[in-house]
Amino acid sequence: MKKSIAIITARGGSKRIPKKNIKDFCGRPMIYYAIDTALKAGVFNHVMVSTDDAEIAEIAKSFGAEVPFMRSLVTSGDLATTDDVLTEVLKEYQIRGEMFDSFCCIYPTCPLLKAERLREAMAMLSECDGVIPVVRFSYPPQRGIYVAEGRIERIYPEHYKTRSQDLKPIYHDSGQFYALRADAFLAAGTLNVPNLKAMILSEMEVQDIDTEADWELAELKFKRNQNE
Repeated sequence: MKKSIAIITARGGSKRIPKKNIKDFCGRPMIYYAIDTALKAGVFNHVMVSTDDAEIAEIAKSFGAEVPFMRSLVTSGDLATTDDVLTEVLKEYQIRGEMFDSFCCIYPTCPLLKAERLREAMAMLSECDGVIPVVRFSYPPQRGIYVAEGRIERIYPEHYKTRSQDLKPIYHDSGQFYALRADAFLAAGTLNVPNLKAMILSEMEVQDIDTEADWELAELKFKRNQNE
């Protein structure tokens, strides 16, 4: 029987929004939503949290996640990448005698994520190495500009007069999760595996949270989604 694991990456340090991963979001610690969504998806043998922070670990366990081991010093620093963290988790499980066919890396600050999206992504792995949720840029990047000393420089001057509807849509990573085949990830050593597929999300499902303003927007979207 194939096995899969949800790996929620929740480091303790957060400089822009202190204690972001466990800060109250609409009545619950932020990380609750990632854990609850992963559990509700019903497609994972384990839902674990990778953290270096004892407080995060205890909160995560109180909501039903597993924290079988803490992060090493190497993957707890500012320079550690998501690739490093995931590799450490999978290899630690291997040492403990447990292997996985697939996994889903879930970031702890994705309260808008829906369980059905995780189920959909994991099912898509039957035809690809990895799935990344993406959202369309709300404004065409081809019409972007640089501002230097108050002066405008067009990045793509050839599109200055191109109608927005005639420009090819460009998408960006939603920053919520990555679903991958474990063998493909370990062979490549990166989330950027060869055969990636996109899952297109709406703007109401996505909100980057790096500032207090982002946080407020995420709460507004969350409350609206709850009322639908």
